[in-house]
Amino acid sequence: MDNDTTLLLDLDGLAVVRVEQMENGIRRVHLVTTDEQARACPECGVFATRAKGSAITRPRDLPFGERGLELVWRKRRWYCTEPACPRRTFTEQVSQVPAGARITCSAAERSGPACVRCRVHDHSGGP
Repeated sequence: MDNDTTLLLDLDGLAVVRVEQMENGIRRVHLVTTDEQARACPECGVFATRAKGSAITRPRDLPFGERGLELVWRKRRWYCTEPACPRRTFTEQVSQVPAGARITCSAAERSGPACVRCRVHDHSGGP
């Protein structure tokens, strides 16, 4: 899914809704989810139809230009309605910002081997 946010920030599945210039020069970028796959339960894969509410996360990314960016992602929390699924609720996630990630995957990859947080999809535990 390509959109301007993907092209500019490398955050596929998210869209910029507003940008604020902070007093310290940092730009606060407000994001929302655009990828419909984000509402699929990570446990069973069933698409949620009932929202529980929203959550705000602030994943860190590398600076863009001379000033930093503060990402503010308002994502939805969903109910999983699959009776056989042990997970009752979950929040949206996209490939560049998996659930629980404190930094974007692109920032983790550019940070080198010292940063292991975004090896979320690599469960081998290796480098």
